[in-house]
Amino acid sequence: MKEFWVWVEPFDRKIVSTAIEAGANAVVIPEKGKVEEVKKAGRITVVSPDGDLKLGKDVVYVLIRGKEDEERAASLPPGVKVIVETTDWTVIPLENLIAQREELYAVVRDSAEAQLALQTLEKGVKGVVLKTNDLNEIKKVGRLVGEQEEKLNLVPVKITRILPLGLGDRVCVDTVSLLSRGEGMLVGNSSGGMFLVHAETEENPYVASRPFRVNAGAVHMYIRVPGNRTKYLCELEAGDTVMVYDYKGRGRLTYVGRAKVERRPMLLIEGKAGDKKLSCILQNAETIRLTRPDGTPVSVSELKEGDEVLGYVEEAGRHFGMKVDETIIEK
Repeated sequence: MKEFWVWVEPFDRKIVSTAIEAGANAVVIPEKGKVEEVKKAGRITVVSPDGDLKLGKDVVYVLIRGKEDEERAASLPPGVKVIVETTDWTVIPLENLIAQREELYAVVRDSAEAQLALQTLEKGVKGVVLKTNDLNEIKKVGRLVGEQEEKLNLVPVKITRILPLGLGDRVCVDTVSLLSRGEGMLVGNSSGGMFLVHAETEENPYVASRPFRVNAGAVHMYIRVPGNRTKYLCELEAGDTVMVYDYKGRGRLTYVGRAKVERRPMLLIEGKAGDKKLSCILQNAETIRLTRPDGTPVSVSELKEGDEVLGYVEEAGRHFGMKVDETIIEK
C-alpha cells in the first residue's frame, strides 16, 4: 500500500503531532538532534541523519533539475529509498523513474499533487512526501493516501457442492475497523479462486452483530493481504495487515486486532466461475455468510446448489504468498 511521509523543515512539533494524527508513516527531518523530541510526540519512523532511517544513506533526496539528476536517481542502489523533488512539478520524470524503481517517493505540496503522484502510470509512486506548513493540508493528504483503493474484478460463482465435514480449526479475524454490509475478506482453498466471506454485520435473534469480525474459515486457507500477496489464515496475528473488499471489488487495508482459532464443525463449499473451480472450508453455522452479487449476505446454512455468490479468480501460483508464473495444480 502507499506511504505518506511529511517533510518537517524547519522543525515544528505541531507539524510532527499533526503528521502522526493524520496517519503518516514517517517524518523527514533534515536537522540532526530532533529524534528524541519526535518520539515524545508518538511512535513514528524518523528519516534524519541520525534517525531510524539515515538520510543520505538509507534514504537519498534528489532534486530533479534535468536529465542528469533523473539518471542519478535511477542509478542509486536498489535497496535505497529515493525521494525526488522536481523544480516545476511535471509528471514526466516520475513516469521515467517509476518504470525503473520500486522505492520511489515524490515530494508534493498539496493533495492535488499527491493524487497525481499516486496515480502516475497507474502504478504510482511508493509514497508521497508532503512539504507544507498547512496543518489542514497534512490531514487532507493523510485521508487521501489512506483511501487509496485496490480494485479487483469480482465474479459470480455458481455453487455446485455443499458438504458438511467434521470438526476442524477455524480462524475468526477481528479487525480494528468497522465493516459495512457488502464487505468481507477474500479467502479460499486455492490462491487462484477465492470467495468473499461477509463480515458479521447482521443481527439475528441469538447473536449480536460483530461488524469488526470476519469468521474467515479453516486454518489452511489463503487470505488476501496488501501488496497482491496472500497468507495462510493460521499465520495471522495482532498487528498484521489484511485486505477488506466490498461487493464491487473495492479493497481497503485494515489491521488485525485478534485472530481467534477455535475447533468447530466445518463445511466444504465448491463452486464454478466459468470453467474455473473454486472451493473453501467455512464453519458450519448460521452466522457465517458469503456475499451475493448485489452485496447482500447469505448464510451458509441457507446456501443451495445453483445459488450465486461473489468470488475472485486469478491464475493459481504462489510462493511464500507472492504470485509466481509456474504450473501448479491445487485440488
